[in-house]
This record gives sequence, structure tokens and C-alpha cells, in this order.
Amino acid sequence: MEREIITIDESRCTGCGNCIPGCPEGALQVIDGKARLISDLFCDGLGACLGHCPTGAMKIESREAEPYDEKRVMHESIVPGGANVIAAHLRHLADHGQDDFLQQAQEYLEEHGLASPRQHVAVPKTVADHAHAGHHHHEGGCPGSRMMDFSAKNSEPAASSAGAPSALRQWPIQLHLVSPQAPYYKGSDLLFAADCTAFAVGDFHDSFMQGKSLAIACPKLDANMEIYVEKLAAMIDTGHLNTITVAIMEVPCCGGLLSIVADALRKAGRKVPVKKVIVSLQGTIVSEEWV
Repeated sequence: MEREIITIDESRCTGCGNCIPGCPEGALQVIDGKARLISDLFCDGLGACLGHCPTGAMKIESREAEPYDEKRVMHESIVPGGANVIAAHLRHLADHGQDDFLQQAQEYLEEHGLASPRQHVAVPKTVADHAHAGHHHHEGGCPGSRMMDFSAKNSEPAASSAGAPSALRQWPIQLHLVSPQAPYYKGSDLLFAADCTAFAVGDFHDSFMQGKSLAIACPKLDANMEIYVEKLAAMIDTGHLNTITVAIMEVPCCGGLLSIVADALRKAGRKVPVKKVIVSLQGTIVSEEWV
């Protein structure tokens, strides 16, 4: 069957192994100094490993591959690791909205008479439970990179203590942390904003963020721009972005965000409209045009 799956560019891979902890399913190993996908059966294609690769050697492609087998992954890779590994795997599935795989994993635990890791680590039973739990503290994992979709929970934006409503629909927002497979990117209008724009524009949420998904980056200070290109290309192809608005400051270095988008469009199989918005240092709109 044709499905989305990880591919590794060996010419870029340094064999650092940073990607391996990011793959709860155990689909990756470092062999002969290079990261290898050891089995199509183990790769769920969600791209949790992408942000851990410092050289941009990993990307998601659509190709013929064996179907992902959740129960085999549980049997061969997850359960032998113990309760904390099971809990991390279930959180991974819930974070990425994989309710079918999550149900299969829980069925496996029940079928084999295994204790639920909920006794030791907070793990959502369903994706809906996980979305509700997004407002509370969790044991284990990094709350700073946990995926949360705010748009599905409230039709009205939440007001801050100052009374100004927030238009933020998701978490995380930093491009190194986001998953290109996150459900809130699918079919969305993406705002790709330079970090400084939100501080320059007084009504940034109202003027830029309404109804948009969000990713932020700094082309001057962020490292490994290749990863940004790969992630945006995946959002365009598999997430079917509708439009991209690139919000940048008027300083020259900020133009690097446009170059990242241009490179991503060249890699992607789809084309999407791109709007460039330039913001002055005082927060006014210098120019706004489709490019």
C-alpha cells in the first residue's frame, strides 16, 4: 500500500542518534554509522523524529510500504521496555491524534492482561481525554512540545487577564517543535511569522492570527534551516495547506523566511499561494502582497 513513511538521506546523516529517542516505536537504529529505518511495519509516518535531526537528513515521503502494525510494534518494541515506555508510546499516539492506533494499543494491553501504565504515568485513554487534559499538568514528557489543538474546544477565543482575546489555535508554535502532521495544519491557512513580529505589532492576534494555524522562526538565530524546509514541504504536500502568509520585519535578515518557503515549495509536489507581509520596527505594515 502507498502511505507516508520516514526516509533518510544518508549523505546528510552523521549517525548522531538524536532521532532514536524521538521514535517510540523503535523503527530507527544506528547501523554502520548511519540512522536506518529497520522496518516499514514499525514506522507510523507521523514524523516525531524529524525535529531531532540536526542535519535535516530525515523527511516524510509517500511511497509503497508495508502497513504500519500497531500490535506488532507493541509486542516487539514497546511492551518489553516496561511501563514508562508504554506510557510514552500511548502519549505519542494521543498527541498526534491517532485514535485508531491508540485503541489498538489499548486492546493489546487488555488482550495480554497487562496493567495500564495509567497507574504510574498520566496517559489519556482517548484522544478526547487527552485534549481535555491539555489544560492540566502531566507527568513525564515535555509539556513545552506537547501538541494541543485549542480550536476544537472553544468556539470563542479565551480572554486574557487584560481582556484581549487570544487567537492562538494550537501548541507548540516554534517550527523546530511542531509536527507537520498535526491535525490543525491540515487544510489550514498558515501564518509563518518571524519571532519579532508579534512584539512589534500591537494587535498581532487580531491583525494576523485570526483563523490561521501558526509556525514561528528566526532566520538569523535559528539553526538547521534545512529542517524548516522539510517540515514546510511536508505541510504543503501531506497537510494540504491552503495558503501561507509570511510575516517578517523590515530588517534584511528577516527575508530568510521567504527563502525557506520558496525552497519548501520547490521540494513540494503542490503549489500554494504565498502572501508576504513586511512589518516596520514600529509595528506598522510596510507592504502586503501575494508573491
